[in-house]
Amino acid sequence: MSKKIAVLGAGAIGSSVSADLTQAGLDVTVIDQWPAQVEAMQAHGLRIQMRDRELRVPVRALHLCDLSSARLEFDFVFLAVKSNDHRWLTEFIKPYLKSDGVLVPVQNGFNDDSIATIVGRNRVVGCALELSAEIFTPGLVKRNTAPETTWFGIGELDGLATPRLKEIAKIMGNVGHVELTGNIYSTKWTKLVANTMTMGPFGLMGLGNSEAANVTGMFELSVALGKESAAVGEALGYRLQPIFGLRADEFAGTTEENLVKAMKTLLGHITHGRTAPIHDHIKGRTSEMEYIPGVVSRKGRELGIATPLNDAVVAIDRKINRGELKMDRANFELLKQSVQSASQ
Repeated sequence: MSKKIAVLGAGAIGSSVSADLTQAGLDVTVIDQWPAQVEAMQAHGLRIQMRDRELRVPVRALHLCDLSSARLEFDFVFLAVKSNDHRWLTEFIKPYLKSDGVLVPVQNGFNDDSIATIVGRNRVVGCALELSAEIFTPGLVKRNTAPETTWFGIGELDGLATPRLKEIAKIMGNVGHVELTGNIYSTKWTKLVANTMTMGPFGLMGLGNSEAANVTGMFELSVALGKESAAVGEALGYRLQPIFGLRADEFAGTTEENLVKAMKTLLGHITHGRTAPIHDHIKGRTSEMEYIPGVVSRKGRELGIATPLNDAVVAIDRKINRGELKMDRANFELLKQSVQSASQ
């Protein structure tokens, strides 16, 4: 009997994953809270546009409210929602996860321990990812990283190599390149560091990745953000890991060299995209920056480590969320001024 898979969340990432897994012939049910998206998937399937190809994939899609009458239980749940929604949707899906089922958070942030408090640590497998995509029209996704440049790092929370880890790797291999890790926390923190260097400052300006990366002074500021985030991670016991498909010998330099390598590799894969907070702000939604640079800020305060740059990114993002600021290139100067004020 084939394993039953749920993809909970049919935004840009969840839709990309769902289309690939369904096209591979797996038993996939896509569940989402956006009515128009579910209705578009039910009527026309998913349309995934990439630079060199387009997929049109019929999918099995359900509204959240339909799941209770669908009489389904899942062996694997891939949770592909914004970090803001991770707790309530984990609670939602818990009754439909088999007793020996596994939940894999396919999202940015550092939420594995939080999720584990709901479904149990034995039912969570950690995942770090690089998959850039956008959705603004129901049923239509612009995928910026094709399967060839999509990357997943997965690992058991206790670091063990298990048969189910290999099974998940085989499933996710239909979506991108998969690497198994015995140190998923360090791998996830390294991805979080990379996100604080790019997603954080880029998201304040509303610019595409390539344009934002070329703003005068952005490179130096991004490196400084990364150093803050790496220092907090080191105090927590996390070591920078080669991610995005980099080999160990390509990631054997100093901390700064490794940060630059990770950032340049990431930007090389997502040149034509816009980072996730921009999508949120365009849609009038609260971004998930509280779960990315916000994690660095909170952990830094707990440890007594100053993180003025990450603090400033979070503070400006909050103003955008509240409607007090708009995304604009001028916010880069505001960010630099905020840091200078904090250092005086």
